[in-house]
Amino acid sequence: MNKKYDAIIIGAGVIGCPIAYELCKMGYKTLNVDKLPDAGEGSTAGSCAIVRAHYSTEDGVAMAYEGFKYWLDWENYLDNVKDEKGLAKYMNTGSLLIKSEGHDWKKVKKNYDAVGVKYEEVDNDKIKEMVPPIDLHKYWPVRRPEDPTFYDEPTEMLEGGIFCPEGGYVNDPALSAHNIMRAAEAKGGEFIFNAEVVDIRSQDGKVVGITLKDGTQIDAPVVVNVGGPHSFKINKMAEGVWEGCNIKTKSLRHEVMYCPSPEGYDYLNDGYHMSDGDIGCYVRPEVGNTFLIGSEDPECDPQEWVDPDEFYAGKGGTGRDNQLTEPQWKAQCYRLGKRIPSLQVPNQPKGVVDLYDCSDDWIPIYDKSDLGGFYMAIGTSGNQYKNAPVVGRMMAELIDACEKGLDHDKEPFQFTYQYTGRTMNVGFFSRKREINYNSSFSVNG
Repeated sequence: MNKKYDAIIIGAGVIGCPIAYELCKMGYKTLNVDKLPDAGEGSTAGSCAIVRAHYSTEDGVAMAYEGFKYWLDWENYLDNVKDEKGLAKYMNTGSLLIKSEGHDWKKVKKNYDAVGVKYEEVDNDKIKEMVPPIDLHKYWPVRRPEDPTFYDEPTEMLEGGIFCPEGGYVNDPALSAHNIMRAAEAKGGEFIFNAEVVDIRSQDGKVVGITLKDGTQIDAPVVVNVGGPHSFKINKMAEGVWEGCNIKTKSLRHEVMYCPSPEGYDYLNDGYHMSDGDIGCYVRPEVGNTFLIGSEDPECDPQEWVDPDEFYAGKGGTGRDNQLTEPQWKAQCYRLGKRIPSLQVPNQPKGVVDLYDCSDDWIPIYDKSDLGGFYMAIGTSGNQYKNAPVVGRMMAELIDACEKGLDHDKEPFQFTYQYTGRTMNVGFFSRKREINYNSSFSVNG
């Protein structure tokens, strides 16, 4: 006889674990299935785990700001659960958005005001006081080192920045997912690892369960796709789901670099998360007193869409899927070298290469599907880490409402944020939406 659950969640990363946690708190018997050995070991482990509120849409800002409240009160969110690995730590450094042509910062400021985000406008003198080694010349447009104009001397200065004191980053993203797994288990949730889903079974237009690679069948009237970079492959397993999505997802290969902080500057303890559209990079402190440097996907940086199975198997035909590439390593480090002229770029590149699960407009799909009982929390594109606890609660309430008869396509579910009290029209994340051109089509991963 097949084992039965109320809900199966495919994936045990930083989004999948909170969905299980919140469903368990609502009385659901849940099972998370993951092909890796432990929670958070997939693309979550490669996340920069940045917690910031600047988004190009008011809804994006509102969800991120709600997320701040969970990270700032992590132990209470976990209901004071014990984890043998310890608890992840929220490094509340504050987040600095550089005013530049690379970001529509005036729109961000307007969104901050609408949502009630705490922030301070800072001029160049204040930024210099906050980040002593910084050079605030304007380098726009973003270029690559192979472009001869990359080395042109700047003549103009930037306009300052917007500092959000509640921002920061989480020191260990994989551990944060593990913490939430332990919290879910304390509420009755179950997890199985090293288990690959190969089929989504359905009957009469309704999901009935999953089949694993070893032939095991597990039944449930609810299945949630939280497969990260593999999400599009999972959707294709479910009858009519891929075809019913106007917005699709695919996997983007992404690189982040480490550079040691300049001598005399304790970036690890005194630094901030900074988003700098003028050089097309974001940075945050990392252990070893280093800058973690990511690309904000400016137009000049190539995008490499890959097969996640080949990437994680180390195949891909190029032999470098998990290795930093010299052109991109130079581009990101040299750009930061313009902003921090005393930066010492190492001879040997160091960093992380992983995948983003990107939707067509870089806004996630948090939705039901055309197959009854099949739900999706996908297309999180590296920028939804900060929202994970909010998404868990929102998806659990959406699933519960739909299973009790709500037609979410006709009457979109309205989700009320626990801390800010705002109401979110979850239809914003619909699979059937048109591409949202208010999106920045980029990421602070």
